[in-house]
Amino acid sequence: MQQPAQAPWDRSGARRGAAALHEPSLALHIEDLTVSYEYRPVLWDIDLNIPPGVLGAVVGPNGAGKSTLIKAVLGLVPVAAGHIYVFGRPHREQLGRIGYVPQRTSVDWDFPTTALDVVMMGLYGQLGWIRRPGRAERAKAMAALDQVGMADYADRQISQLSGGQQQRVFLARALVQDADLYLMDEPMAGVDATTERQIIGLLQELRSRGKTVLVVHHDLQTVPQYFDWLVLLNVRIIAQGPIEQVYTLENLRQTYGGQIRLLQGIPGAGGSGLNTGDSGTTGGTDGAAPGASGTPAPGPER
Repeated sequence: MQQPAQAPWDRSGARRGAAALHEPSLALHIEDLTVSYEYRPVLWDIDLNIPPGVLGAVVGPNGAGKSTLIKAVLGLVPVAAGHIYVFGRPHREQLGRIGYVPQRTSVDWDFPTTALDVVMMGLYGQLGWIRRPGRAERAKAMAALDQVGMADYADRQISQLSGGQQQRVFLARALVQDADLYLMDEPMAGVDATTERQIIGLLQELRSRGKTVLVVHHDLQTVPQYFDWLVLLNVRIIAQGPIEQVYTLENLRQTYGGQIRLLQGIPGAGGSGLNTGDSGTTGGTDGAAPGASGTPAPGPER
């Protein structure tokens, strides 16, 4: 009897038969990662594998460590234990291949600078700190602003833009880097429906160009529409892999516990969607990942 064909990626997200450690075929590989704030773990024993060319979401309740995970890859927070590899090399050697869009709430929007200047900051890694940007760099930055529909606001002070416009400027800054791996911390939080559609369209275009995009996302109802790879996180990794395998009622229950309110459309539930009661702006849980016995309660997510 002929055996059914196996999926090329196993449940851990690694290619079957491949050595995950230092594996260059993975865009991002994390092994045994723990991050603590004031002796309280925010991420605990994380093993994560992201293949190249996917548009992935990191989803979990507030306080789950989603932003901390992104910052750990960028080297912005101290790591208590574990290893992080980007395209097979230690992550600190590969920062030039990573584009980053931070949370809006983490940015000083009153800093006196124009939208164009913000985008040109994305080119500093290519220029170094001595060489000044010239006409070619300005043209690249303007092209990125045009791509996000913000070319007409190039000379506008960043503080004078709306929240959605500010978010598009930071997306343009990431685009101009022409990175291989993009990490985005809730790029669609607090924007209107039109801006959200524009943003997801740009992310899908990046994927079509072979880029790897990993997005912290809070709206579970749009996850299956927008993404093809999913990481469910609550201090520990609950599940990871292709969206059709991971986006299940049981996995979501394990991730959100009692916070989850079922509507319709989740596998095993029937109907049109799901709501966690988490708008992305309110406080979240303080408990460890449901079912992860012995995991200390996390501190507030940073």
